[in-house]
Amino acid sequence: MLRRWFLIAVPYVWLLALFLVPFLIVFKISLSDAAIARPPYLPVFSWGDSIIDFIRELDFENFIFLTEDDLYWKAYLSSLQIALIATILTLLVGYPVAYAMARAPEHWRPTLMMLVILPFWTSFLIRVYSWMGILSTEGFLNQFLLWVGVISSPLQILNTDTAVYIGIVYTYLPFMILPIYATLDRLDGSLIEAAEDLGCSRASAFWLVTLPLSRPGIIAGCFLVFIPTIGEFVIPSLLGGSDTLMIGKVLWEEFFSNRDWPVASAVAVVLLLILIIPIVLFQRNQQKQAEADR
Repeated sequence: MLRRWFLIAVPYVWLLALFLVPFLIVFKISLSDAAIARPPYLPVFSWGDSIIDFIRELDFENFIFLTEDDLYWKAYLSSLQIALIATILTLLVGYPVAYAMARAPEHWRPTLMMLVILPFWTSFLIRVYSWMGILSTEGFLNQFLLWVGVISSPLQILNTDTAVYIGIVYTYLPFMILPIYATLDRLDGSLIEAAEDLGCSRASAFWLVTLPLSRPGIIAGCFLVFIPTIGEFVIPSLLGGSDTLMIGKVLWEEFFSNRDWPVASAVAVVLLLILIIPIVLFQRNQQKQAEADR
């Protein structure tokens, strides 16, 4: 019994120390006022102060400010839009790759899996920087298109939303491929053979059998791409332009450029509340899939 309680307590202590406590600190800062001090907000809790007086100094002015300034809600909407479009693009690229891996001969699958995971062996920042060199006006992509004669002058790809989508799809593609591949790999091939024996073409068997049965992997992959993309900062900062508005960039500017920690904390709290919905849906999907596999 003691061992059972210990195993249950470990993840809860982990969540308490690395999620709940930091979240409460950020939430407290979001209720504070900006100040020229160290730390740059007031009030600062001291064990000698009255807790009641300390709580009375906290307010929701920063959250009200977020609703009054259209920069923030536009950044949230823009982040949701970019994350949704990027997730769809990643799915369109990732599903055929996962399907090809699942259909490949058995001895080739470990090699293909390694090739999908291989980019993780390189630093994420280095990979994004490499795309700056590829997509720039003098980069490899423009030079190649000029060489084959597709274009007559270099294209402006870097510092646009297109570059952001390319960076997101490239970075998060393994998160889409792996769950879809895991679902397709477990798919019973006799079901497809039965559908073809009943008169279905290969295309019809795919749409009627393979695609519906791979839905758990599709849902898991979409959530794994959509959730981190909303708060993405590095990719839009390095590949996007001044018109690329994402909440991660706004959050960084408030923390480090404006040094307005209370407003930045309020932005982070709202972002977390927005992410709770897809996170809960993802957990429910994983739970249903686990129950279905039993």
